[in-house]
Amino acid sequence: MSVAIDAMGGDNAPHDVIEGTLSAAEELKEQSFILVGDRVKIEGSLMGRELPSNVRIHHASQVVGMDESIAMTVKEKPDSSIKVACDLVRAGEASSVMSAGHTGAATVCATLLLKTLPGIKRPGIAAVMPSLTGHVVFIDVGANIEPKPLHLYHYGLMGSMLARKILNKSEPTIGLLTIGEEDSKGTGLVKETHALFKKSALKFHGNVEGSDLFKGTTDVVVCDGFSGNLVLKTAEGLAKVIMKIILDAISAENMDSEAMSQLFPMMMKVKKRLDYKEYGGALLLGVRGNVVIAHGKSDSKTIANAIRFTETMRKAGVNEGICEGLEDLGS
Repeated sequence: MSVAIDAMGGDNAPHDVIEGTLSAAEELKEQSFILVGDRVKIEGSLMGRELPSNVRIHHASQVVGMDESIAMTVKEKPDSSIKVACDLVRAGEASSVMSAGHTGAATVCATLLLKTLPGIKRPGIAAVMPSLTGHVVFIDVGANIEPKPLHLYHYGLMGSMLARKILNKSEPTIGLLTIGEEDSKGTGLVKETHALFKKSALKFHGNVEGSDLFKGTTDVVVCDGFSGNLVLKTAEGLAKVIMKIILDAISAENMDSEAMSQLFPMMMKVKKRLDYKEYGGALLLGVRGNVVIAHGKSDSKTIANAIRFTETMRKAGVNEGICEGLEDLGS
């Protein structure tokens, strides 16, 4: 099956989206890719180059701007690149969607066109983030800012399955993000969700605080989309600041070339661990089909990694695992 790529989504579209797609296509020769967007602009970005045999263009005449309201884009832009990409999955022409465009538009289009998995009420966006123990699944980071307890409970199940399939965690632990470890801490939403997890067969650790996310206290951390997006953006900004502080400190030491040659490889390892570009994108869990939402500022490297992520998710059978997990829990 093909990956439908929103060629017009993101700050650097269509150029970096196209370059990232070509990079992924060169590596994943057995996979096919569909660049969805304005054919003239896509062909113009190619500058006379021919597309490889596993990449084709599917024209879409409209684009959802990053500053446009979700309701207006869905109603007034029926031929937008993100909607057409989701339509290709609904029609069976593609199995996955990747977009670095408007997160809300991607979420709404995928939910309305692809529908949610049986038993799932609301999809959630899951980010795989670095921690001291490896990686942690953080869900939701922006799909649902006013969730109900059942939605968060389902996020725990979906995040747990992602940790099993992608991170190879045999028995993933789940933490509920709030302001203290005690069961009594948190809003009414947190307390009700806590009770649902406690009664379930899922491996629930309990409440966790913000610092636990990066310590790797649990394999999965669950929260509402508003809080999750704030944490994600703060983490991205902090990682950049930390790298800048370290680089400034090194520059101030006036190290000789030999010392720098020894330090540089270590710095690159740190940068790779902290840089969101290495992770490609976040996964929209709970919809029929594989949907990856990349950062709006994604460059070609990030796009290529995001496309690889869609294939990793598909081959791992994350959605099938979620459906099986729901059946096992009787949810």
